[in-house]
Amino acid sequence: MRADLPLAFSTAGDAAGGLLFGWDIVTLQQGALAYLGLSSLAFVVVWVVGYLRRG
Repeated sequence: MRADLPLAFSTAGDAAGGLLFGWDIVTLQQGALAYLGLSSLAFVVVWVVGYLRRG
């Protein structure tokens, strides 16, 4: 095991140098936020449609 390989990151900037495909941390965070927002919206839509069909 290499001694210079960290086991954890203390800030988001620590991970910036090791991202795949040359992405930067801001793009990754914005993409994750958009994904979480859309998946939450889809969950709510499915729940509401199921509630309306049941009632």
